[in-house]
Amino acid sequence: MAGDTVLAVLLGFVDLLLLVADQFAELPELPPWYIAVPINIAMVAPLVFRRRSPLWSAYVVLVVSIVHATLMIGIGSAVGLAMSIYSVVVYAGRRQGLIFVGAVVVSSAIQLALAPPDDELVIAILFLAFGIALCWTLGEFVGARRAYDVEVEARLHLLETERDQATRIAVAEERGRIARELHDVVAHAVSVMVVQADGASYAIESNPELAQRAVQTISETGRGALGELRRLLDVLRSDDADGEPRVPQPDAHALAELADRMRTSGVPVELETDDLGDLPAGVSLGIYRIVQESLTNTLKHAGRGATASVRVHRTGDLVEVLVSDDGAGRVPQLAATARGERLPGGNGLIGMRERAHVYGGTLDVGPAPGGGWQVRAALPVRLDK
Repeated sequence: MAGDTVLAVLLGFVDLLLLVADQFAELPELPPWYIAVPINIAMVAPLVFRRRSPLWSAYVVLVVSIVHATLMIGIGSAVGLAMSIYSVVVYAGRRQGLIFVGAVVVSSAIQLALAPPDDELVIAILFLAFGIALCWTLGEFVGARRAYDVEVEARLHLLETERDQATRIAVAEERGRIARELHDVVAHAVSVMVVQADGASYAIESNPELAQRAVQTISETGRGALGELRRLLDVLRSDDADGEPRVPQPDAHALAELADRMRTSGVPVELETDDLGDLPAGVSLGIYRIVQESLTNTLKHAGRGATASVRVHRTGDLVEVLVSDDGAGRVPQLAATARGERLPGGNGLIGMRERAHVYGGTLDVGPAPGGGWQVRAALPVRLDK
């Protein structure tokens, strides 16, 4: 608005200079100064508001210009109408610009028709047409540029919003992944250590050697769990991965070691696996965690003397996992979780289902046909080409 005020003051000052010069020339057709000065001020004052209220400013200028041009006070009417046409096209739109240009043409045609005919009439018409065309062209160019800038700004704002939303989604997914990892690591390690500690307490007097092996198993399990937790926390603490994958946890090739630990914990495990080859890291980790959670549940709920069977087979681009036991079954809470009901606890089965669904797989949990409990998962393999 400050720039428009300066333009209006300069235009009014130029008109006043022309008026003073014409007064010294003693032209008889000029109005007295006390009439010309207010009209000149009324001519340029609306131009101050040409950006804020382009239509109101333009039509006031049009009305005043009729009197201003008739009294031939100066160039304010021509310049003011030119600035108004430009402002309406830029700030009010093409449609309003056409209406205003029509009003200017009609007003000018009436003034030219009432003027005495002479050779300057044709020059005036040509000057009017050229001025309207020039102002319209400038207005179209600046208006298109302004609309482009607004569109670019809107798109940048949309991109920033989408980026922030994608960041929030990524953070939520990473939190969920880490929560599943923590649950699997802690639940498995604690379950093994509790069972071994109970066995050691019973055998510490009657069979010290067995109690010593149980304590050693507790120690090894605790150290392994601490190592896995440390790797998870390193992911949280550092953004510099040093070229390492984000999921460098145990994979399907560590199932034999997992089965050995479970046998040491008192659950005989029969393991049968195919050559799994180069599975994607996420799928391989998912297979390991599903088997680990299933065997942990066997250790916790199957009862004494229960045995487990783990079979992992790959057929083309599909890996099938079957973990079953011949134990006494599950508590009602786990059975409800297997049916999809959200009861307190049962986070292990929920985590297994989420792991399978993340990679487009399926998970079925329930009683085995011959008794006991089974977990069946199918995970598609999508290798990066």
